[in-house]
Amino acid sequence: MAIEKNNELVITRVFNAPIEKVWQAWSDPKILSKWWGPAGFTAPHMKIDFKVGGKYHFCMRGAGMDGVMRDFWSCGKYLEIEPMKKIVATDSFADEMGNVVPASYYGMGEGFPLEFKVILNFTEKNQKTTMILKHIAMPKGEMQDLSSMGWNSSFDKLDAIL
Repeated sequence: MAIEKNNELVITRVFNAPIEKVWQAWSDPKILSKWWGPAGFTAPHMKIDFKVGGKYHFCMRGAGMDGVMRDFWSCGKYLEIEPMKKIVATDSFADEMGNVVPASYYGMGEGFPLEFKVILNFTEKNQKTTMILKHIAMPKGEMQDLSSMGWNSSFDKLDAIL
């Protein structure tokens, strides 16, 4: 489920898995690489320094909006980590070296900031984990819709490995 509000993309998912497994899927690059990216995409590069102030650098490989296979890089910094409860990080498009680049580098339209903020909240009840993702500064319209589809497709892959 996605809700659009003040250029925020909000997605709530419930996983039939304990919170420890869901948390590990976000904090262990070996697990993260198995589900990161929508259906049809792979994640050949995952570098994570999972601590406050630590950085990440990811590569997602798949077909772009033009149908051409390519690598899509992202990077960010962990701003807040509350084990089993919350992750807050910046998120930016990047190049292979980890330098922040504008969305136009990947042929995406106007309106994307150089830096987003991603907030993940986790709760558990009866061995099921509810995860709420907020992707802040996501432009409304087509790109928000496509981002919602991409996140949800990734979370379908996560659900399958949990």
